[in-house]
Amino acid sequence: MHPNRTGMAMFVLLPFLAVAAALASGQSFDFMPPGGKAILIETLGKGDPAEIAAIASRKADREEWVAWARSHEAGLDDPAIETFAGYAALNFPLDGEKLLAIRTNGLDVPDEDEPVLPPDGKDLATAQCQFCHSLFSSYLMQDRDKVGWESTFKSPFHVELPMTETERATFVSYSVTNMPLKFEDVPPELRF
Repeated sequence: MHPNRTGMAMFVLLPFLAVAAALASGQSFDFMPPGGKAILIETLGKGDPAEIAAIASRKADREEWVAWARSHEAGLDDPAIETFAGYAALNFPLDGEKLLAIRTNGLDVPDEDEPVLPPDGKDLATAQCQFCHSLFSSYLMQDRDKVGWESTFKSPFHVELPMTETERATFVSYSVTNMPLKFEDVPPELRF
């Protein structure tokens, strides 16, 4: 192979190799702000399936969810409240079967193809954004408004992502609230 092509091939492959190494080493994405699902389970729902099901059965718009989360005095900061409210407004109320599954089996339902709770923005970002390009430069460091994040899904290579419209809106809501991260908050092995 031509020396310039070898260098270019390594330059192109480097982000993929870094992501593969991070995943193989069990890289945690705990440095990223929690998504709405995690906030629901860990803080607002207190890990109680009955409480989580009761919350997930409510229908409210974003502003109503913000007010609701603030009234619960859960010690959440404004970005966490906004993250949860965006997730809840887009994904709740859940249908009766899912609510029943949470109440009877908790959040782990065996032999189910899809999770009981819909994925949140962090779930979607870590699942979709790191296999084709750098999570760091193409996502974590991006400072975009709602229109900017929505335009992501208009590019030819993102149109085919296996995401529903609700998932795309959930991703956008999380990203507007939580990105960009500070450079020093991202682990060095993911800075590429």
